[in-house]
Amino acid sequence: MADDDSTDVGERVSTDVETTTDLLGNYYRGELDRMTTEQNRVDLTTNWAITLLAALLAYVFSSGDRPHYVLLVGILALGLFHVVETRRYRAYDTWRARVRLLEENLIAPALDPEAGIEHGAWRSELAVDLQQPTLKTPTGEAYARRLRRVYLPLYLVLVASWTVQILLLGTGDPVATAAAPGVPGWLVLGGVATFTVVLLAIAFWPRDRQAKGELRDQERSSDWKEK
Repeated sequence: MADDDSTDVGERVSTDVETTTDLLGNYYRGELDRMTTEQNRVDLTTNWAITLLAALLAYVFSSGDRPHYVLLVGILALGLFHVVETRRYRAYDTWRARVRLLEENLIAPALDPEAGIEHGAWRSELAVDLQQPTLKTPTGEAYARRLRRVYLPLYLVLVASWTVQILLLGTGDPVATAAAPGVPGWLVLGGVATFTVVLLAIAFWPRDRQAKGELRDQERSSDWKEK
């Protein structure tokens, strides 16, 4: 009986335009709030990563006798923030995809009916996603996107700072200077070089986009922005 009642309520709501519109409007505001919350969590991780970077650079270059491998430890710590932010970005993209689905197929057609609907079966797609929520962006894509947008410059700053420590501030042979406790210098140099190449490959390797984009690549001007 409960299932029949639930089905009956769903049918009545779906056939009442005003009720459906109110329901979707309230739902949109709720999803927008969830998206904003997840975006704030992503931004918080980024802020902590930048704070870590600034603190490391200030510590290492505040004195000439700071060990260079502190910067390598900083790269590992930055990698941890990167992984955490990747997880948070995937959660954020889940709510963003729902918000964009509503904006494209409900709000935009309401403002301009002649534009048409982006996805013909958007209500069914949204219903399935509400019943069986899934992450929309693969881990690899999310990791690469956060790398390109945020972490690649941070990694490169640490690598460049470490290189300065070895080549300009170090004394004697750079290979010997690059040695860390228990690790020969040639291995450290090879590891840093390999790490940098792998980062660049991950960041710029072409792949199909799964994340739900909000902005188009092409710029488009309109008169309303100038009035």
